[in-house]
Amino acid sequence: MLNPADPAFLSHLETLLPPGTLRPVAPRYVEEPRGRWRGVAGAVACPASVEEVAVTVRACGAARVGIVPWGGGTGLVGGQVTTEGPLPLILSLERMNRLRGVYPDENVVLVEAGMILADVHTAAEAVGRVFPLTLASQGSCRIGGNLATNAGGVNVLRYGNARDLCLGLEAVLPDGSIWHGLKRLRKDNTGYDLRGLLIGAEGTLGVITAAALRLFPKPAAEGLVLVVVPDPAAALRLLALAGARLGGSMSAFELISGVGLEFLAETMPGTRQPFAAIPDWMVLIDTGGSDDSDPQAALAGVFEAAQAQGLVSDGIIAQSQAQRAALWELRETIPLANRAIGAVSSHDISLPLGEIAGFITRAKAALATLGPWRINCFGHLGDGNLHFNVFPPQGRNASDFKSLRGDVKKLVHDMVDGLGGSVSAEHGIGRLKVDDLETYGDPAKLAAMRAIKAALDPIGIMNPGAVLRLPDA
Repeated sequence: MLNPADPAFLSHLETLLPPGTLRPVAPRYVEEPRGRWRGVAGAVACPASVEEVAVTVRACGAARVGIVPWGGGTGLVGGQVTTEGPLPLILSLERMNRLRGVYPDENVVLVEAGMILADVHTAAEAVGRVFPLTLASQGSCRIGGNLATNAGGVNVLRYGNARDLCLGLEAVLPDGSIWHGLKRLRKDNTGYDLRGLLIGAEGTLGVITAAALRLFPKPAAEGLVLVVVPDPAAALRLLALAGARLGGSMSAFELISGVGLEFLAETMPGTRQPFAAIPDWMVLIDTGGSDDSDPQAALAGVFEAAQAQGLVSDGIIAQSQAQRAALWELRETIPLANRAIGAVSSHDISLPLGEIAGFITRAKAALATLGPWRINCFGHLGDGNLHFNVFPPQGRNASDFKSLRGDVKKLVHDMVDGLGGSVSAEHGIGRLKVDDLETYGDPAKLAAMRAIKAALDPIGIMNPGAVLRLPDA
Protein backbone atom coordinates (compact mmCIF):
# COMPACT_ATOMS: atom_id res chain seq x y z
CA MET A 1 0.00 0.00 0.00
CA LEU A 2 1.12 3.53 -0.77
CA ASN A 3 1.18 6.40 1.68
CA PRO A 4 0.02 9.99 1.09
CA ALA A 5 2.31 12.91 0.41
CA ASP A 6 1.28 14.37 3.76
CA PRO A 7 2.75 17.39 5.57
CA ALA A 8 5.30 15.27 7.44
CA PHE A 9 6.64 13.74 4.23
CA LEU A 10 6.66 17.07 2.43
CA SER A 11 8.55 18.72 5.30
CA HIS A 12 11.18 16.01 5.08
CA LEU A 13 11.41 16.25 1.29
CA GLU A 14 11.79 20.00 1.53
CA THR A 15 14.99 19.51 3.53
CA LEU A 16 16.46 17.42 0.70
CA LEU A 17 15.77 19.83 -2.15
CA PRO A 18 16.72 23.44 -2.93
CA PRO A 19 14.31 26.11 -1.69
CA GLY A 20 11.33 26.67 -3.96
CA THR A 21 11.41 23.18 -5.49
CA LEU A 22 8.20 22.14 -3.72
CA ARG A 23 5.14 24.13 -4.67
CA PRO A 24 1.40 24.20 -3.89
CA VAL A 25 -0.93 22.30 -6.21
CA ALA A 26 -2.11 24.92 -8.70
CA PRO A 27 -5.26 23.99 -10.70
CA ARG A 28 -3.36 23.37 -13.96
CA TYR A 29 -1.56 20.39 -12.40
CA VAL A 30 -4.76 18.50 -11.62
CA GLU A 31 -6.83 19.28 -14.69
CA GLU A 32 -6.90 17.59 -18.09
CA PRO A 33 -7.94 19.10 -21.43
CA ARG A 34 -11.32 17.41 -21.81
CA GLY A 35 -12.45 18.31 -18.29
CA ARG A 36 -13.48 14.75 -17.43
CA TRP A 37 -11.47 14.52 -14.21
CA ARG A 38 -10.02 16.69 -11.54
CA GLY A 39 -6.98 15.12 -9.94
CA VAL A 40 -5.62 15.21 -6.40
CA ALA A 41 -2.08 15.66 -5.09
CA GLY A 42 -0.22 16.61 -1.94
CA ALA A 43 2.23 18.98 -3.62
CA VAL A 44 4.15 19.63 -6.81
CA ALA A 45 7.91 19.07 -7.04
CA CYS A 46 9.67 21.09 -9.75
CA PRO A 47 13.29 19.86 -9.81
CA ALA A 48 15.86 21.68 -11.91
CA SER A 49 18.29 18.80 -12.51
CA VAL A 50 18.38 15.06 -12.92
CA GLU A 51 20.07 14.79 -9.54
CA GLU A 52 17.14 16.57 -7.90
CA VAL A 53 14.73 14.21 -9.69
CA ALA A 54 16.72 11.26 -8.32
CA VAL A 55 16.61 12.66 -4.78
CA THR A 56 12.85 13.11 -5.08
CA VAL A 57 12.25 9.59 -6.41
CA ARG A 58 14.43 8.00 -3.73
CA ALA A 59 12.58 9.88 -1.00
CA CYS A 60 9.21 8.83 -2.41
CA GLY A 61 10.37 5.22 -2.60
CA ALA A 62 11.55 5.23 0.99
CA ALA A 63 8.24 6.70 2.17
CA ARG A 64 6.09 4.66 -0.27
CA VAL A 65 4.61 7.84 -1.79
CA GLY A 66 3.24 7.71 -5.31
CA ILE A 67 4.64 9.93 -8.07
CA VAL A 68 2.65 11.33 -11.00
CA PRO A 69 5.05 12.68 -13.66
CA TRP A 70 3.74 15.85 -15.31
CA GLY A 71 4.87 17.32 -18.62
CA GLY A 72 2.61 19.86 -20.25
CA GLY A 73 -0.69 18.47 -18.99
CA THR A 74 -2.01 17.96 -22.53
CA GLY A 75 -2.59 14.19 -22.41
CA LEU A 76 -6.06 13.02 -23.40
CA VAL A 77 -6.32 9.74 -21.48
CA GLY A 78 -5.75 10.90 -17.90
CA GLY A 79 -2.15 9.73 -17.56
CA GLN A 80 -1.19 12.99 -15.83
CA VAL A 81 -3.98 13.09 -13.21
CA THR A 82 -5.03 10.71 -10.48
CA THR A 83 -8.40 11.07 -8.81
CA GLU A 84 -8.28 8.49 -6.03
CA GLY A 85 -5.99 6.77 -3.56
CA PRO A 86 -3.37 8.31 -1.25
CA LEU A 87 -2.35 11.81 -2.30
CA PRO A 88 0.60 11.49 -4.70
CA LEU A 89 3.43 13.89 -5.37
CA ILE A 90 3.25 15.51 -8.80
CA LEU A 91 6.69 15.61 -10.39
CA SER A 92 6.85 18.39 -12.96
CA LEU A 93 9.76 18.58 -15.40
CA GLU A 94 8.92 22.13 -16.51
CA ARG A 95 12.11 23.64 -15.06
CA MET A 96 14.25 21.08 -16.86
CA ASN A 97 13.84 22.78 -20.22
CA ARG A 98 17.42 23.38 -21.35
CA LEU A 99 19.03 22.68 -24.69
CA ARG A 100 22.07 20.54 -23.83
CA GLY A 101 23.64 20.33 -27.26
CA VAL A 102 23.11 20.52 -31.01
CA TYR A 103 25.06 18.43 -33.51
CA PRO A 104 23.83 19.47 -36.96
CA ASP A 105 26.40 17.35 -38.82
CA GLU A 106 25.08 14.32 -36.93
CA ASN A 107 21.45 15.44 -37.19
CA VAL A 108 21.07 15.20 -33.41
CA VAL A 109 19.85 17.53 -30.68
CA LEU A 110 20.08 16.92 -26.91
CA VAL A 111 17.20 18.40 -24.92
CA GLU A 112 15.84 18.14 -21.41
CA ALA A 113 12.43 16.58 -20.93
CA GLY A 114 10.73 19.81 -19.94
CA MET A 115 11.44 21.56 -23.23
CA ILE A 116 8.25 22.54 -25.05
CA LEU A 117 7.91 20.77 -28.39
CA ALA A 118 7.71 24.05 -30.31
CA ASP A 119 11.03 25.09 -28.76
CA VAL A 120 12.60 21.85 -30.00
CA HIS A 121 11.37 22.83 -33.47
CA THR A 122 12.99 26.24 -33.05
CA ALA A 123 16.31 24.74 -31.97
CA ALA A 124 16.30 22.48 -35.02
CA GLU A 125 15.40 25.32 -37.39
CA ALA A 126 18.25 27.43 -36.02
CA VAL A 127 20.73 24.96 -37.55
CA GLY A 128 18.78 24.40 -40.77
CA ARG A 129 17.16 21.15 -39.65
CA VAL A 130 13.70 19.95 -38.71
CA PHE A 131 12.40 17.87 -35.83
CA PRO A 132 9.33 16.36 -37.48
CA LEU A 133 7.13 15.47 -34.50
CA THR A 134 4.18 17.82 -35.02
CA LEU A 135 1.08 17.99 -32.82
CA ALA A 136 -1.79 20.41 -32.34
CA SER A 137 -0.60 20.96 -28.75
CA GLN A 138 3.04 21.64 -29.68
CA GLY A 139 2.96 25.10 -28.11
CA SER A 140 2.42 23.63 -24.64
CA CYS A 141 3.24 19.90 -24.64
CA ARG A 142 6.75 18.92 -23.56
CA ILE A 143 9.12 16.45 -25.14
CA GLY A 144 9.26 14.24 -22.05
CA GLY A 145 5.52 13.71 -22.20
CA ASN A 146 5.69 13.18 -25.96
CA LEU A 147 8.22 10.39 -25.43
CA ALA A 148 6.42 8.93 -22.42
CA THR A 149 3.30 8.51 -24.56
CA ASN A 150 5.13 7.67 -27.82
CA ALA A 151 3.27 10.54 -29.48
CA GLY A 152 2.35 10.32 -33.15
CA GLY A 153 1.00 13.38 -34.93
CA VAL A 154 0.73 14.23 -38.59
CA ASN A 155 4.17 13.23 -39.90
CA VAL A 156 4.29 9.58 -38.82
CA LEU A 157 3.87 8.45 -42.43
CA ARG A 158 7.35 9.72 -43.32
CA TYR A 159 9.23 10.01 -40.03
CA GLY A 160 7.61 7.62 -37.56
CA ASN A 161 6.35 8.00 -33.98
CA ALA A 162 8.28 9.61 -31.11
CA ARG A 163 10.07 6.31 -30.46
CA ASP A 164 11.49 6.38 -33.98
CA LEU A 165 12.80 9.92 -33.43
CA CYS A 166 14.76 9.20 -30.25
CA LEU A 167 18.30 7.82 -30.11
CA GLY A 168 18.98 7.87 -26.39
CA LEU A 169 17.55 8.82 -23.01
CA GLU A 170 18.57 9.99 -19.60
CA ALA A 171 16.10 8.80 -16.98
CA VAL A 172 15.58 8.23 -13.28
CA LEU A 173 14.44 4.70 -12.51
CA PRO A 174 11.99 3.82 -9.70
CA ASP A 175 14.80 3.07 -7.22
CA GLY A 176 16.18 6.58 -7.73
CA SER A 177 19.17 5.51 -9.82
CA ILE A 178 20.07 7.57 -12.88
CA TRP A 179 20.32 5.79 -16.22
CA HIS A 180 22.88 7.63 -18.33
CA GLY A 181 21.66 6.48 -21.72
CA LEU A 182 21.85 9.84 -23.46
CA LYS A 183 23.81 8.57 -26.45
CA ARG A 184 23.91 9.85 -30.01
CA LEU A 185 24.26 6.38 -31.50
CA ARG A 186 22.26 4.88 -34.34
CA LYS A 187 23.44 1.40 -33.42
CA ASP A 188 23.80 0.08 -29.87
CA ASN A 189 23.08 -3.61 -29.28
CA THR A 190 24.37 -3.80 -25.71
CA GLY A 191 21.51 -5.77 -24.21
CA TYR A 192 17.91 -4.89 -23.51
CA ASP A 193 16.54 -1.71 -25.08
CA LEU A 194 15.65 0.43 -22.06
CA ARG A 195 15.08 3.40 -24.37
CA GLY A 196 12.31 1.56 -26.19
CA LEU A 197 10.89 0.31 -22.89
CA LEU A 198 10.62 3.74 -21.25
CA ILE A 199 9.20 5.40 -24.36
CA GLY A 200 5.45 4.74 -24.29
CA ALA A 201 5.47 3.58 -20.66
CA GLU A 202 3.67 6.78 -19.57
CA GLY A 203 5.91 7.34 -16.56
CA THR A 204 5.11 3.96 -14.98
CA LEU A 205 8.68 2.62 -15.24
CA GLY A 206 10.73 5.75 -14.64
CA VAL A 207 11.02 9.48 -15.29
CA ILE A 208 12.54 10.62 -18.59
CA THR A 209 14.75 13.65 -17.89
CA ALA A 210 16.53 14.23 -21.22
CA ALA A 211 16.63 12.85 -24.75
CA ALA A 212 18.85 12.65 -27.81
CA LEU A 213 16.54 13.35 -30.74
CA ARG A 214 16.96 12.77 -34.44
CA LEU A 215 16.92 15.78 -36.76
CA PHE A 216 16.39 15.78 -40.51
CA PRO A 217 17.44 18.05 -43.37
CA LYS A 218 14.91 20.77 -43.99
CA PRO A 219 13.05 20.12 -47.26
CA ALA A 220 14.18 22.64 -49.84
CA ALA A 221 10.68 22.79 -51.31
CA GLU A 222 7.32 21.91 -49.80
CA GLY A 223 3.88 21.40 -51.25
CA LEU A 224 0.38 20.79 -49.99
CA VAL A 225 -2.92 19.95 -51.61
CA LEU A 226 -6.42 19.65 -50.17
CA VAL A 227 -8.66 17.54 -52.39
CA VAL A 228 -12.29 16.45 -52.34
CA VAL A 229 -12.84 12.68 -52.47
CA PRO A 230 -16.15 10.82 -52.78
CA ASP A 231 -15.56 8.48 -49.82
CA PRO A 232 -12.88 6.86 -47.63
CA ALA A 233 -12.47 4.00 -50.10
CA ALA A 234 -11.44 6.51 -52.76
CA ALA A 235 -9.13 8.19 -50.22
CA LEU A 236 -7.32 4.89 -49.71
CA ARG A 237 -6.92 4.38 -53.44
CA LEU A 238 -5.59 7.95 -53.61
CA LEU A 239 -3.09 7.07 -50.85
CA ALA A 240 -1.69 4.25 -52.97
CA LEU A 241 -1.54 6.46 -56.05
CA ALA A 242 0.13 9.34 -54.21
CA GLY A 243 2.59 6.99 -52.55
CA ALA A 244 3.63 5.57 -55.91
CA ARG A 245 4.10 9.01 -57.48
CA LEU A 246 5.57 10.91 -54.53
CA GLY A 247 7.53 8.13 -52.89
CA GLY A 248 9.31 8.98 -49.67
CA SER A 249 8.65 12.71 -50.01
CA MET A 250 5.04 12.37 -48.77
CA SER A 251 5.02 13.33 -45.10
CA ALA A 252 1.30 13.50 -44.29
CA PHE A 253 -1.93 12.09 -45.69
CA GLU A 254 -4.85 13.32 -43.60
CA LEU A 255 -8.51 12.33 -43.91
CA ILE A 256 -10.92 15.17 -43.11
CA SER A 257 -14.66 14.73 -42.70
CA GLY A 258 -17.16 17.37 -43.73
CA VAL A 259 -18.59 17.07 -40.23
CA GLY A 260 -15.34 18.54 -38.92
CA LEU A 261 -15.75 21.61 -41.13
CA GLU A 262 -19.39 21.88 -40.05
CA PHE A 263 -18.24 21.91 -36.43
CA LEU A 264 -15.80 24.70 -37.28
CA ALA A 265 -18.62 26.69 -38.87
CA GLU A 266 -20.77 26.21 -35.75
CA THR A 267 -18.17 26.96 -33.11
CA MET A 268 -15.81 29.32 -34.95
CA PRO A 269 -17.97 31.06 -37.56
CA GLY A 270 -15.09 33.30 -38.63
CA THR A 271 -13.16 30.29 -39.97
CA ARG A 272 -12.55 30.59 -43.69
CA GLN A 273 -13.91 27.50 -45.40
CA PRO A 274 -11.81 26.10 -48.27
CA PHE A 275 -14.76 25.21 -50.55
CA ALA A 276 -18.02 26.99 -51.37
CA ALA A 277 -20.00 23.97 -50.18
CA ILE A 278 -18.65 21.69 -47.47
CA PRO A 279 -17.77 18.30 -49.03
CA ASP A 280 -18.46 15.01 -47.24
CA TRP A 281 -14.82 13.91 -47.41
CA MET A 282 -11.45 15.53 -48.07
CA VAL A 283 -7.80 14.54 -48.01
CA LEU A 284 -4.84 16.77 -47.21
CA ILE A 285 -1.48 15.68 -48.66
CA ASP A 286 1.80 17.28 -47.59
CA THR A 287 5.12 16.67 -49.31
CA GLY A 288 8.66 17.98 -49.26
CA GLY A 289 11.53 17.60 -51.68
CA SER A 290 15.08 18.50 -52.63
CA ASP A 291 16.44 21.53 -54.47
CA ASP A 292 15.65 20.18 -57.91
CA SER A 293 12.11 19.02 -57.07
CA ASP A 294 8.85 20.83 -57.72
CA PRO A 295 6.31 19.65 -55.14
CA GLN A 296 3.50 21.75 -56.60
CA ALA A 297 3.99 20.18 -60.01
CA ALA A 298 4.18 16.73 -58.44
CA LEU A 299 0.94 17.30 -56.54
CA ALA A 300 -0.71 18.63 -59.68
CA GLY A 301 0.30 15.39 -61.39
CA VAL A 302 -1.22 13.37 -58.54
CA PHE A 303 -4.43 15.38 -58.80
CA GLU A 304 -4.71 14.90 -62.55
CA ALA A 305 -4.10 11.16 -62.32
CA ALA A 306 -6.58 10.83 -59.46
CA GLN A 307 -9.19 12.88 -61.29
CA ALA A 308 -8.85 10.62 -64.32
CA GLN A 309 -9.64 7.64 -62.07
CA GLY A 310 -12.62 9.36 -60.43
CA LEU A 311 -10.87 9.62 -57.06
CA VAL A 312 -11.03 13.42 -56.69
CA SER A 313 -13.48 16.07 -57.88
CA ASP A 314 -11.97 19.35 -56.65
CA GLY A 315 -8.85 20.58 -54.94
CA ILE A 316 -6.64 23.40 -53.75
CA ILE A 317 -2.88 23.35 -54.23
CA ALA A 318 -1.21 25.78 -51.82
CA GLN A 319 0.50 28.56 -53.78
CA SER A 320 2.45 30.04 -50.88
CA GLN A 321 3.72 29.19 -47.41
CA ALA A 322 0.93 31.34 -45.98
CA GLN A 323 -1.73 29.33 -47.81
CA ARG A 324 -0.04 26.09 -46.80
CA ALA A 325 -0.06 27.22 -43.16
CA ALA A 326 -3.71 28.25 -43.40
CA LEU A 327 -4.77 24.84 -44.68
CA TRP A 328 -2.81 23.10 -41.95
CA GLU A 329 -4.35 25.41 -39.36
CA LEU A 330 -7.77 24.35 -40.61
CA ARG A 331 -6.88 20.71 -39.99
CA GLU A 332 -5.31 21.38 -36.59
CA THR A 333 -8.29 23.44 -35.37
CA ILE A 334 -10.78 20.60 -35.83
CA PRO A 335 -9.99 19.09 -32.38
CA LEU A 336 -10.76 22.46 -30.76
CA ALA A 337 -14.14 22.53 -32.51
CA ASN A 338 -14.75 18.96 -31.36
CA ARG A 339 -14.08 20.01 -27.79
CA ALA A 340 -16.47 22.94 -28.09
CA ILE A 341 -19.25 20.66 -29.38
CA GLY A 342 -18.57 18.00 -26.73
CA ALA A 343 -18.24 14.34 -27.65
CA VAL A 344 -20.34 11.54 -26.25
CA SER A 345 -17.42 9.18 -26.84
CA SER A 346 -14.03 9.73 -28.53
CA HIS A 347 -11.98 6.93 -30.04
CA ASP A 348 -8.29 7.01 -30.97
CA ILE A 349 -8.06 3.87 -33.08
CA SER A 350 -5.85 2.29 -35.71
CA LEU A 351 -6.75 -0.31 -38.30
CA PRO A 352 -5.10 -2.18 -41.16
CA LEU A 353 -5.48 0.12 -44.16
CA GLY A 354 -7.55 -2.43 -46.05
CA GLU A 355 -10.17 -2.52 -43.27
CA ILE A 356 -10.71 1.22 -42.83
CA ALA A 357 -13.35 1.97 -45.46
CA GLY A 358 -15.53 -0.98 -44.44
CA PHE A 359 -15.16 -0.13 -40.76
CA ILE A 360 -16.33 3.45 -41.25
CA THR A 361 -19.44 2.33 -43.14
CA ARG A 362 -20.36 -0.51 -40.78
CA ALA A 363 -19.59 1.41 -37.60
CA LYS A 364 -21.82 4.30 -38.63
CA ALA A 365 -24.66 1.91 -39.45
CA ALA A 366 -24.29 0.05 -36.16
CA LEU A 367 -24.12 3.25 -34.11
CA ALA A 368 -27.31 4.50 -35.75
CA THR A 369 -29.17 1.77 -33.86
CA LEU A 370 -28.13 3.43 -30.59
CA GLY A 371 -28.89 7.07 -31.36
CA PRO A 372 -29.02 9.97 -33.85
CA TRP A 373 -25.31 10.76 -33.75
CA ARG A 374 -23.06 13.11 -35.65
CA ILE A 375 -19.77 11.32 -36.30
CA ASN A 376 -16.58 13.20 -37.00
CA CYS A 377 -14.15 10.68 -38.45
CA PHE A 378 -10.79 12.21 -39.30
CA GLY A 379 -7.10 11.68 -38.79
CA HIS A 380 -3.88 10.22 -40.04
CA LEU A 381 -5.12 7.93 -42.79
CA GLY A 382 -1.61 7.42 -44.14
CA ASP A 383 -0.65 5.38 -41.07
CA GLY A 384 -4.10 3.93 -40.35
CA ASN A 385 -4.88 6.12 -37.32
CA LEU A 386 -8.42 7.50 -37.14
CA HIS A 387 -10.10 9.71 -34.59
CA PHE A 388 -13.62 8.30 -34.74
CA ASN A 389 -15.58 10.61 -32.45
CA VAL A 390 -19.29 10.39 -31.71
CA PHE A 391 -21.26 13.56 -30.97
CA PRO A 392 -24.87 14.37 -30.06
CA PRO A 393 -27.23 15.68 -32.73
CA GLN A 394 -27.29 19.42 -33.27
CA GLY A 395 -29.08 21.22 -30.45
CA ARG A 396 -28.38 18.48 -27.89
CA ASN A 397 -25.59 18.10 -25.33
CA ALA A 398 -23.29 15.18 -24.74
CA SER A 399 -24.58 14.98 -21.16
CA ASP A 400 -28.00 14.01 -22.55
CA PHE A 401 -26.43 10.77 -23.81
CA LYS A 402 -24.13 10.00 -20.90
CA SER A 403 -25.91 6.72 -20.20
CA LEU A 404 -25.02 5.49 -23.70
CA ARG A 405 -21.33 6.38 -23.61
CA GLY A 406 -20.26 2.89 -22.54
CA ASP A 407 -22.39 1.21 -25.20
CA VAL A 408 -21.00 3.49 -27.92
CA LYS A 409 -17.41 2.86 -26.88
CA LYS A 410 -17.90 -0.89 -26.62
CA LEU A 411 -19.47 -1.09 -30.06
CA VAL A 412 -16.62 0.83 -31.68
CA HIS A 413 -13.84 -0.93 -29.81
CA ASP A 414 -15.31 -4.40 -30.32
CA MET A 415 -15.45 -3.76 -34.05
CA VAL A 416 -11.90 -2.37 -34.13
CA ASP A 417 -10.54 -5.33 -32.18
CA GLY A 418 -12.38 -7.77 -34.41
CA LEU A 419 -10.67 -6.28 -37.45
CA GLY A 420 -7.18 -6.63 -35.96
CA GLY A 421 -6.92 -2.98 -34.95
CA SER A 422 -5.90 -1.13 -31.80
CA VAL A 423 -8.13 0.82 -29.41
CA SER A 424 -5.24 3.16 -28.57
CA ALA A 425 -3.31 4.38 -31.58
CA GLU A 426 -1.39 7.45 -30.38
CA HIS A 427 -2.89 8.83 -27.17
CA GLY A 428 -1.78 6.02 -24.86
CA ILE A 429 -3.63 4.13 -22.11
CA GLY A 430 -3.41 6.52 -19.16
CA ARG A 431 -6.18 5.86 -16.68
CA LEU A 432 -9.02 6.20 -19.18
CA LYS A 433 -8.22 2.98 -21.06
CA VAL A 434 -7.01 0.64 -18.32
CA ASP A 435 -10.22 -1.40 -18.69
CA ASP A 436 -9.82 -1.43 -22.47
CA LEU A 437 -6.26 -2.74 -22.21
CA GLU A 438 -7.47 -5.57 -20.00
CA THR A 439 -10.37 -6.33 -22.34
CA TYR A 440 -8.55 -6.22 -25.66
CA GLY A 441 -4.90 -6.72 -24.72
CA ASP A 442 -3.11 -9.97 -25.47
CA PRO A 443 -2.89 -12.01 -22.22
CA ALA A 444 0.77 -12.89 -22.75
CA LYS A 445 1.65 -9.25 -23.34
CA LEU A 446 -0.27 -8.13 -20.24
CA ALA A 447 1.49 -10.75 -18.10
CA ALA A 448 4.87 -9.57 -19.40
CA MET A 449 3.96 -5.93 -18.74
CA ARG A 450 2.97 -6.72 -15.16
CA ALA A 451 6.19 -8.66 -14.63
CA ILE A 452 8.28 -5.76 -15.96
CA LYS A 453 6.41 -3.32 -13.73
CA ALA A 454 6.92 -5.52 -10.67
CA ALA A 455 10.64 -5.95 -11.42
CA LEU A 456 11.44 -2.27 -11.99
CA ASP A 457 8.91 -0.71 -9.60
CA PRO A 458 8.11 -3.31 -6.93
CA ILE A 459 6.64 -0.73 -4.56
CA GLY A 460 4.44 0.69 -7.32
CA ILE A 461 5.26 4.38 -6.82
CA MET A 462 5.56 5.36 -10.50
CA ASN A 463 2.31 6.84 -11.83
CA PRO A 464 0.17 4.41 -9.83
CA GLY A 465 -3.00 3.36 -11.62
CA ALA A 466 -1.88 4.45 -15.08
CA VAL A 467 -1.61 1.81 -17.84
CA LEU A 468 -1.90 -1.07 -15.35
CA ARG A 469 -4.54 -1.34 -12.65
CA LEU A 470 -3.37 -0.97 -9.06
CA PRO A 471 -2.83 -4.46 -7.57
CA ASP A 472 -5.33 -3.96 -4.76
CA ALA A 473 -7.95 -2.22 -6.95
